[in-house]
Amino acid sequence: MTKTPSSAFDHWIRGRFPELNTALEELYFAQEDRADTQSAGDEIKAELLAQGNEHVRRLLAEGNTDQGFDRGFDVLGNVGLFMAACERHGITQQAGEAQSALPEASALAMQLGASLGVTPRFATSHLATHNRAIDGRYKSFTLLKDEYIFTEYNTRGVLAYKRAADALLRILPLGISHPVALDLLVAARDALFDVARHNTALDAALDVDRFFYCVRPYFKPHRVGLHVYRGANAGDFAGINIIDLLLGLCRADHASYSQILVDKFLYMMPEDQLLLRDCMRRRSLLDELLAHLDGGTLTGALPANAAMFLEVCAAHGHTAIQHHDWLVARFITQPSAGLAAPHHENLTASGPPLPVLLRALERLRDLRAAAPRQDIPSRHRDLARLRGALG
Repeated sequence: MTKTPSSAFDHWIRGRFPELNTALEELYFAQEDRADTQSAGDEIKAELLAQGNEHVRRLLAEGNTDQGFDRGFDVLGNVGLFMAACERHGITQQAGEAQSALPEASALAMQLGASLGVTPRFATSHLATHNRAIDGRYKSFTLLKDEYIFTEYNTRGVLAYKRAADALLRILPLGISHPVALDLLVAARDALFDVARHNTALDAALDVDRFFYCVRPYFKPHRVGLHVYRGANAGDFAGINIIDLLLGLCRADHASYSQILVDKFLYMMPEDQLLLRDCMRRRSLLDELLAHLDGGTLTGALPANAAMFLEVCAAHGHTAIQHHDWLVARFITQPSAGLAAPHHENLTASGPPLPVLLRALERLRDLRAAAPRQDIPSRHRDLARLRGALG
């Protein structure tokens, strides 16, 4: 059976592509300066560039990549993985470049991204929730154990967040005073417990140096056509923001938080975009509980529901603290301290310098944890009021 250009490209992405990347990573990791991508592997880089470009040219010549969303999204992911690898290895770096050094790949990525309503580069979902395994093997940049650890625990965490968000969404048509809302709150809390469990396992299993030097660099920003797009982020799905908004810990009408939502919309699956837009107009469960409290004491199912709601908030805050205080600190902040100055550019997937990103993450952590801060719209006092009403 003759392979189509898209299936041939997919075969390469699952085969020779990670082999080439792995060979390069082993060369870099053996150097004194592990962040230096310019001193080794020229022949391997040339093979990667030539083979990837040839697959892209065949796809462009075929002019028939629109075989339904799933297929188009998969092709976009493959193009995106190729472009990200070229950026990681310094193949496309040009001083003062005004457009991508991969014109054919850019053209294909922009065509697919525009037709699908997503950003024209690979996103987290390409490697996590929408990364189909064939005979047990899913797509990856390399064959390194630590990339598999990172991908699999990230995917588990994303799916657990999605379960928590789904449970909270199902409370909306029932109302927070409904007795069955308690079951859904328990489900949300338990799903967030799973997130924390996966974070702990990731922290224990992932090698800091291998992640920092051999996995993280593939998630850097890179140029597609005329524009530089930020890197893929593990938070690029609707679930975590649905939890933020429905719990009432974050508000869509607060400028810094709404900026987060605006920046991530095109990095999410289209169905996630619709879910989040709908959620942004909903009244939070916390505000519903406070409205009941304003009307008098909590009666019926409300005391039990409110108590479990507070447990859900605590679990969500705990995962935010884990992410910032454990994972970001251990796997990005601390190893970056030893990085030579020339390598500090594009250190973060989001684009801004690391100190700027860390301040933003601290604010987000403290919103999710309802920390007692006056400089952000924390719900600390509202949760304390609700907790006090329960005695």
